[in-house]
Amino acid sequence: MEEIPVKVAVRIRPLLCKEALHNHQVCVRVIPNSQQVIIGRDRVFTFDFVFGKNSTQDEVYNTCIKPLVLSLIEGYNATVFAYGQTGSGKTYTIGGGHIASVVEGQKGIIPRAIQEIFQSISEHPSIDFNVKVSYIEVYKEDLRDLLELETSMKDLHIREDEKGNTVCACC
Repeated sequence: MEEIPVKVAVRIRPLLCKEALHNHQVCVRVIPNSQQVIIGRDRVFTFDFVFGKNSTQDEVYNTCIKPLVLSLIEGYNATVFAYGQTGSGKTYTIGGGHIASVVEGQKGIIPRAIQEIFQSISEHPSIDFNVKVSYIEVYKEDLRDLLELETSMKDLHIREDEKGNTVCACC
């Protein structure tokens, strides 16, 4: 059986101000010096990477994404999948705060990767690069391309192409 090189990271965000004001409690804890978290009192889960509530955007990017970007520049495909319930911190981790006002340390995965990819392209003028990007939102059973304003959720479907590759296609 072929090994699939998938890594799973979990990032735990701190309580929001409104959550602290309403006396909400933290329900996920990091086990120190491990890649494990505890949910509730005794449910332990292990991941490839664990980032606690004080982790920085820089830590997440350098640990999880930078190796993918370096492989991407060498010609490999890369996918980053952010999963979590509404309000769990996906948008902050992926993009940062409000994109027009993000300070350097708060930049998320996408702005950092774009900067690194195009910096590398500019440093290698003799190499012909072809960059293709998708930014797909999966909400309930619907898919939406966030880079294509004209595509409705009903127009995207996940299919397998003739080579057995999984692709997201317009119908």
